[in-house]
Amino acid sequence: MIKKLDIYIIRKFLATFLFMIGAFVLIAVVFDVSENIDELVKARAPWYQIITDYYVNFCFYFGTLLSSFIVFLTIIWFTSKLAQQSEIIAVLSGGVSYARFIRPYFIASGILVAVLLFFSHVVVPKANRQKYEFEVNYMKDPITVTEKNMHREIEPGTIAYFYAFRPENVSGDNFSLEKWKDGKLTYKLIAGSAQYLKETGQWRIMNAQVRTYNESGAERLEMRAQIDTILPMDEQDFGLRSEITSAMAYDELSEFIEAQRLGGSGRVAEFEVELYSRTASPFSIFVLTLIGVSIASRKQRGGIGMHLMLAVIIGFVFVFISRMTTVSAMNLGFPAWLAVWIPNVLFTGVGMFLYSRAQK
Repeated sequence: MIKKLDIYIIRKFLATFLFMIGAFVLIAVVFDVSENIDELVKARAPWYQIITDYYVNFCFYFGTLLSSFIVFLTIIWFTSKLAQQSEIIAVLSGGVSYARFIRPYFIASGILVAVLLFFSHVVVPKANRQKYEFEVNYMKDPITVTEKNMHREIEPGTIAYFYAFRPENVSGDNFSLEKWKDGKLTYKLIAGSAQYLKETGQWRIMNAQVRTYNESGAERLEMRAQIDTILPMDEQDFGLRSEITSAMAYDELSEFIEAQRLGGSGRVAEFEVELYSRTASPFSIFVLTLIGVSIASRKQRGGIGMHLMLAVIIGFVFVFISRMTTVSAMNLGFPAWLAVWIPNVLFTGVGMFLYSRAQK
C-alpha cells in the first residue's frame, strides 16, 4: 500500500524532475536559437511554423534524449537535501527498512520509464518527422555521404555500385550495374560516372562498357559513350541524413533496417543502435535510480555539492561507456542490441555494490 512517505517522495521526485527537464530544455532552445537564427531569418520561415514545427518538436526530442541523466541529477539533488536535513535518518530511525525507503523511488521511476518508452517509440519519431521536414524545407540541411565502395540491391537480382557518391548533384564515380538470374551473371555495365537527371527522371551513364551473357555463358561486349535510362534507384539509396531514422516509427525502422541489410548498406549497425536504444535508454532510469539513491541518501560533509560532483562523474562515465560500446557495434561488428544494453548491465552491478554500502 502507498503510504504518506511514498506520496511525499514521489511528489518530490516528479516535481523536481519536471522543473529540471524544463530548465534544461529551455537552455537548449536558447542555444539553438542563437546558433540557427541567421538560417531561420534567411529562410523566411513563418514564425508559427518555427515554433510549432521546429521548436516544439525540438523540445520533445531533446527532453527525451537527456531524460535518463536528468532523472539521475533529480534524485541526487532532492535526496541530498533530504539527507542534509536529517529526514532520511529520521525515517530509518523510525523502523523503516532501507529497502522500504527506496520503494517510492522505483515507483516514480517506473512511471517515468513507461512515459519515456511511449515517447521514444511513438511521440518522438512523429516529432522528429515534422522537425526533419521543416529543416529540409527551410534550413536546407544537406545529405552527407562519407561511405565509399557502396553496393545496393536496387531490385531483386540487380546490384548497383558507386565508388563515391555526391548527393548535392545526385551523381557518382566508377558506377557499375549487375543483373543476376538463378545465381548466374546475365548483364554487367561498368561506367566512369552516372548522374540523375531530375527533369527527365533518368540516369545519364557516361563512358560505359556493357557486357551481356546468354544462357551458354557467351559474352557480348558493347561500348557506349552515353546511356540515358530509367533505373529503380535515387539519392536516398546511397545518401541519407543521419537524422532520418530518428523520424521512423518502430515498424517502419525495422523494415528500413532489413531493406538496408539486403541492399548491402554499411550503416546497418548504426540504424540498429537507434532502434534498440529506444528501449534501453528509458530502462537505464532504473539503474541510475539505484545508484543515485545509494549515493545521495548518506549525510556527509560537502553535502549536495559533493553528491552532485559524484553524479556528474558517474554520468560522464556512463555516457563514455555507452559511446564506446555503440562505436564498437558500428565499426567492429559488435551486436548492436548487446552494445546498447551493456552499460545498463555494468552499472546495475555498480548500483548493487553502492546499495550494499549505503547507510542503513
